Amino acid sequence: MLRFGTAGLRGPLRDGPDGMNVDTVARASAGIAAWLRDRCLGGGLVVVGRDARHGSAEFAVATAEVFAAAGFSVLELPRPLPTPVVAFAVRELKAVAGVQITASHNPATDNGYKLYLDGGSQLVPPADTEIERCIDAVTTPIARKRLEGPDIERGAAVVADYVERVTLLPSVIGGDGPRSPIRIVLTAMHGVGGELAVAALRGAGFDEVLVVTEQFAPDPDFPTVAFPNPEEPGASDLLLDLAARLDADLAIALDPDADRCAIGVRGPDGWRMLRGDETGVLLGDFVLRTAAPNALVATTIVSSRLLSKLAPARGARYAETLTGFKWLARAGEGLVYAYEEAIGHCVDPAAVRDKDGISAAVAAADLVARLKAQGRTVLDVLDDYAVDFGLHAGDQISLRFPEVSEATAVVARLRELPPTEIAGEPVSCTDMAQVRGRMRTDALVFEGPTLRLVIRPSGTEPKLKCYVETVVPVADRTELPAAKAAAAQRLAEIREFCEKL
Repeated sequence: MLRFGTAGLRGPLRDGPDGMNVDTVARASAGIAAWLRDRCLGGGLVVVGRDARHGSAEFAVATAEVFAAAGFSVLELPRPLPTPVVAFAVRELKAVAGVQITASHNPATDNGYKLYLDGGSQLVPPADTEIERCIDAVTTPIARKRLEGPDIERGAAVVADYVERVTLLPSVIGGDGPRSPIRIVLTAMHGVGGELAVAALRGAGFDEVLVVTEQFAPDPDFPTVAFPNPEEPGASDLLLDLAARLDADLAIALDPDADRCAIGVRGPDGWRMLRGDETGVLLGDFVLRTAAPNALVATTIVSSRLLSKLAPARGARYAETLTGFKWLARAGEGLVYAYEEAIGHCVDPAAVRDKDGISAAVAAADLVARLKAQGRTVLDVLDDYAVDFGLHAGDQISLRFPEVSEATAVVARLRELPPTEIAGEPVSCTDMAQVRGRMRTDALVFEGPTLRLVIRPSGTEPKLKCYVETVVPVADRTELPAAKAAAAQRLAEIREFCEKL
């Protein structure tokens, strides 16, 4: 059977218990229904949504019908919609659970089943293993109750409430300062976020939003990209080309289910996409400008250390969790912002306790518009951080393997014989599988005087992920060019080490 990974069930579209198909979806839904009933949540509301991937419509119908047959009230959303809408709906409607059929940024041959509990948060241990046991116990034919179809009126109301909440973000986190008009270009990466993203941006006062037409309509084959992930090399080329041609102020790339957001900006050498860590610290700092004193911001063990330095300088608290928003959403009381370097941002945890690419896009646009009114850019702000806290340069290297087991085998080998030196620098190793409590995970952290490297197998794909950061002290702005060159050289040396793994 498929097992619950970082973000639920996810796998290739194929027959059998190790693939995504109607039988797998129905069995998972029956197991979850049994688990909910065991906790006296039977009969409660379950929200079911879907993206536009192959099989998503059929899987959503099966999910809704199994929960209905198990005695739950079901709200099946009326059309393919972004994942954050389901997370919002679960919280807004006080549902006992929510399911989004999606494989996010995975290849076209995959699909998945994302589960929300606890007021719109992803499930965490021990609930995941308890639910898996309930799924394994499903042996009888699974009952399904035919429904009349999606609740169009109620679903439309939920979507409207979500969009309204996102459009109000600038007044909540941006404050009352001046804002200049900006030109935005956006790609939906063949996914389901384009329509709502444009509506939210325009509703928030950004009138000039132009889109990459070749990638705007949902298309489950993702014909213009090898992998529908804004982080992948080349995936955002059409976006950046359009931004350059139209002399835009901001480029925005959503992943196919719109729970993640990458932004592109114009620099001295042309347009480029910001790394998730760069966007993460920019948005975290932006949110803290209007947050209450002692507010909490959070990121993960694989993200940059910069937020941990900036937060106390802004009078805020900082927390660190394992990768995944199932942990970040539970980082602590007073959470106002959380991010992970894989372009996931939670700018409104009171409404969506998960990453949300559309609200992040609106926040990024608001930040850029306010900086433009001051005659500044986000790159100017990043240079400020370098002077104040040191230049934090990072990279993420993904090494693909035919099978997930091959990635885990590399980690096992490094755990057995950890290197004592990386790129000529002595390092110590922390095995996160040996720590106690919720920070235990299958990852290795190597740290030296100027570098940090985290290596872990992906929770959803046959990949080995390497997260690299080097820090170069900067006394003033005159030192920035030399510091950036030194950091780039250092990252190249560490990358070479990783690629030989």
